[in-house]
Amino acid sequence: MKEFNIVFLAVLPVLLTVLAGVALRRSNCLTEEADKSLLDLTVNLLIPCFIFDKLLGNPALNEPSNLLLGPLIGFMTVVVGMLVALSLASFTGLKDPLERKTFGFSAGMYNYGYIPLPLALSLFGDATAATLVVYNVGVDFAFWVMGAIIFAQRDQPIWKKLLRPPIFAIVFTVFLNLAGLAESVPELFIRTARMIGACAIPMGLILSGAMVGDLLKEFRMSGGAQVMATACVVRLLILPVGFLLVARYLPMSLELKQVVVLQAAMPSAIFTILAAKYFQAHPPTALRVVMSTSIIAFITIPIWIRLGMQFAGLESK
Repeated sequence: MKEFNIVFLAVLPVLLTVLAGVALRRSNCLTEEADKSLLDLTVNLLIPCFIFDKLLGNPALNEPSNLLLGPLIGFMTVVVGMLVALSLASFTGLKDPLERKTFGFSAGMYNYGYIPLPLALSLFGDATAATLVVYNVGVDFAFWVMGAIIFAQRDQPIWKKLLRPPIFAIVFTVFLNLAGLAESVPELFIRTARMIGACAIPMGLILSGAMVGDLLKEFRMSGGAQVMATACVVRLLILPVGFLLVARYLPMSLELKQVVVLQAAMPSAIFTILAAKYFQAHPPTALRVVMSTSIIAFITIPIWIRLGMQFAGLESK
């Protein structure tokens, strides 16, 4: 019960921050016109500073498996997750191929940043948070690769989509660590990055809440019960088992095991709704998947993390 309460209290602030974003949108304090500039600010400055602060000089990144195996596991969990979801899309009752593809993409993609990052910090500490950030390089790469493949869009090359400040921040900071230059970085830069980076998670969650507030107008329970039920079974029951098997039996560092356990419990990523629009897919289907898995995950996250920590032989701090 103690572990359950720790996880519950770690998840609750995330939910409340998202709800704050919904309230700000409803009260018109955070307008749609501001979304793009705030999103650019978050992606191009806040998140890179957060990454720099968490990775620079972190001893967890001295472990080779965290730098190599982590991104590989992240990549494969997304690819396998989407393939499993696509193979089970027939149980949703969806007839249109594009809607089925959207279901597979959304149900197979888990929330890999905004929820697990604060959980990693609350339950395990900076070493696990740093490992999670590197792990997410593989997740992010798989997200764009699979999106391009599933929806077969002839858009700009995938490599251009991957040239983003967060990935540059990861590569640059890892280079500083490997080259032994971390201690040479002026303290002024470190403090500045820490202060700016501290805004990354709250801003991301508030923006996500604001966007969800917009999409709630389109959300209807009727007509989508089968889609939502199948999404919950795939994302919150079938796929977590695979994650926990990886955490227990694949040789890896303690921090990476903790990351895999955290990711096992995650619902579908909110960003898949926006990605469905980007790939000209079917956003209402993505919305049903995200809403249903996110609501149920508020109950299942503590359960899966607690079971995962026991199954993989982990202990909370």
